[in-house]
Amino acid sequence: MFQLLMLAAVIGAARTQPIDTIRTQRTDTTGLYRIVATRNGRVIYAHSFNGHPDTALCNNQSLTKSVVSLLIGIAIGKKYIPSIDEPITTYFPELNNDSDPRKRRIKIRDIMNQASGLWHENLETPNGIPDYLKLDDQTKYVLDQPMLSDPGAVFHYNNAATHLLSAILTKATRQSTLAFAQAYLFGPLHIKNVQWDKMKDGYYDGCGLLSLHLTTDDMNRIGTLLLTQGEFEHRQVVPKAWIDQIVHPTQTYPTPWGFQGSRYALCYYHYTYENDSLTYGLGWGGQFLVTDPPKGLVVTVNQDPNSPRALQQSIDFTQHGWEELYKKLIFKSKKALE
Repeated sequence: MFQLLMLAAVIGAARTQPIDTIRTQRTDTTGLYRIVATRNGRVIYAHSFNGHPDTALCNNQSLTKSVVSLLIGIAIGKKYIPSIDEPITTYFPELNNDSDPRKRRIKIRDIMNQASGLWHENLETPNGIPDYLKLDDQTKYVLDQPMLSDPGAVFHYNNAATHLLSAILTKATRQSTLAFAQAYLFGPLHIKNVQWDKMKDGYYDGCGLLSLHLTTDDMNRIGTLLLTQGEFEHRQVVPKAWIDQIVHPTQTYPTPWGFQGSRYALCYYHYTYENDSLTYGLGWGGQFLVTDPPKGLVVTVNQDPNSPRALQQSIDFTQHGWEELYKKLIFKSKKALE
């Protein structure tokens, strides 16, 4: 996927060709919306495909989790939340009366690591997500259900539990997740065009099933915070200590998807490529936020999450697309980009 996609932007011989004509024929890219790449804060490539407008909002799916992670870090820096080792009973005191004492041991960290042990929406079944979204109170339902494992013991991707992070932010800051994001993340980054829907429980979606919608360019700007230790325009937007935790987590869990051999922690994935430690976000249908700190590179990709090829789009990028983009942007076009 994406073989030769980038040459029109950076190699003179290809500039006379419409970029769509130089795509590889081995992979269907009809679901591709937009790619943006920046290096050391400078845009080195930005292009939309298949008639997708440059400034259109994109359904980022589980990249929502990665943004919420930054909001948790900001809340910690502003002392709204003590740390990610805070028990969730601080925000859901009703758990103190639950018959299962394990619920009182769940920490924010466990939720962010997809290892809370809480009930999940059964991604493995066709009706799992629709049934979860139909619930009148997603937060209460998840907390009321029996535990499935001990906190921290088992990695199981859990949108239902991750949504609790939005409830925690709202309870801790006494403002909605969106209002907090606008004040302390979107505002400082000059991100104005945002769509973010609430679950039926009244909290903004914290997991990506309804999704935070941003432009590909704005998501790329968010990603640059991982390279600048949380700074933007000489302002500390996200605490440096939190960026350090994201990029260098103390505990990770292996994942069966994404780049082969990836590990997960704090709503981000980690993968070693060409001896570089990548930190990335991944959303259903091939939504990617990939950061390569040693190279100063941030790549954001948005694709159609409703495509019949949604799963394959993600696989195509991890198996072919990233390597092709990386080598053509960083190596073959080095003189043009520096």
